[in-house]
Amino acid sequence: MIANTITVFRIAASFVLLFCPVFSPAFFALYIAAGVSDMTDGLVARKTNTVSGSGAKLDTAADFVFTAVCLFRLLPIMDFPEWLYVWIGIIALIKAVNIISGFAVHKKYVAVHSAMNKAAGAMLFLFPLTVPFIRSNCFTIMVCAAATFAAAQEGHLIRTSKEME
Repeated sequence: MIANTITVFRIAASFVLLFCPVFSPAFFALYIAAGVSDMTDGLVARKTNTVSGSGAKLDTAADFVFTAVCLFRLLPIMDFPEWLYVWIGIIALIKAVNIISGFAVHKKYVAVHSAMNKAAGAMLFLFPLTVPFIRSNCFTIMVCAAATFAAAQEGHLIRTSKEME
């Protein structure tokens, strides 16, 4: 399937990002290509009528790998105050609790593709593109606020929605 090939590209690009100097032209090119692949794989799957459960799981795995690699590469070079690192850790903890809750409540992995999750994801994607130009924690705080709200909403939806069963 073409859509799954696009998703696998995101995973491969993520691993290559591990070896690119952060904020180099190669880093930005791969980062943007991986982000575009995230926006297009689902669209291609829908347009070619090849949407599948395994494709959705692969997409979620690719999102996780891409996010983890980016956090691994970017967090060490960021000059955040300690409280901001704590906040990022709390968001990660909420997301982990949501995964566990999904298994506990629905007996399966549950991925919530809410509008707020997509908005927070878009802001998170834009973040590294702004760092070389905006040396303020203002955008970082906005991203964390959106991610916190999205994670809380995700947890609520996982625990209360019957549609996920």
